[in-house]
Amino acid sequence: MKLSLFSVSYAGYWGQDRLNVTDFIAKAAKLGFESVMLAGKRPHLSPLDANEEYVAAISSALSANNISCEVIAGYTDLSPLAASEVPYLEMQIDYITNLARMANRLGAGYVRIFTAYESSFQGPQQVWQSVVSSIREMCDRAAEYDVTLAVQNHHDVGVHSDVLLEVLHDIDRPNCKLGYDAWSPALRGEDLYDCAKKMAHHTVITTNADYVRLPRYHYRPELINYERAHPDLVRAVQFGTGFIDYSAFFRGLQEGGFSGIANYEMCSPIRGGGKIENLDSYAAHYINWMRENHRSPN
Repeated sequence: MKLSLFSVSYAGYWGQDRLNVTDFIAKAAKLGFESVMLAGKRPHLSPLDANEEYVAAISSALSANNISCEVIAGYTDLSPLAASEVPYLEMQIDYITNLARMANRLGAGYVRIFTAYESSFQGPQQVWQSVVSSIREMCDRAAEYDVTLAVQNHHDVGVHSDVLLEVLHDIDRPNCKLGYDAWSPALRGEDLYDCAKKMAHHTVITTNADYVRLPRYHYRPELINYERAHPDLVRAVQFGTGFIDYSAFFRGLQEGGFSGIANYEMCSPIRGGGKIENLDSYAAHYINWMRENHRSPN
């Protein structure tokens, strides 16, 4: 596996300290990562800002720091909207095409995408068809740049592993693979070893973070008691210290044949706060944990 750091970790979205994209690249290299995944939106790699000079500066930073960019992270929700006159899906297809173009310029082989959230405006089958047809077109356009799309198990459609395989089968494109992560099946109660081994053949990226569950309760004064609330609150902690059994997950991936990109992210508030020193500590801890536990040769 190649160890990578996701730039969302230093993007400031949750009040944490922010680095610009070239400073982030230098930070990732200094921490010991071999690669980076760049967020395909502001403040890092938005197509609105990424002119020739900007992309060239990123390419120079990668070269100067002896680190690669393997993945650009796209952000999509391919559910049709109620406002049918707005070409919402066309905008996203164009967006992913632009990310694929930039990926090609930076030597990245993958663009990460999401499926769709369920919509109150359309039925599940209509949303499913929207996901499949949109990703097919995205794949066909990305193929012109020798880029593969990696579907992450994040949004509602295809979030269960068996259902995700159905989505992938319907898309039926050779440059459509998976960005398969542990946190979603762990939260929903899938067996991490079994599902990782089953999905490994299709997986090119896995993005990792660890969490603790924090149970929630509502006070009922008329009962002088508490009522359990669901679901739990989840909070990010240092890798390997939360409830996700990453040893089982990586064992399943590796036994299933995965040898791709293992990507670390801090994409929510983390224990200890968002100062740069704490972010660095979390990122460095991930590298140490991976090298001591589930690092396989490239």
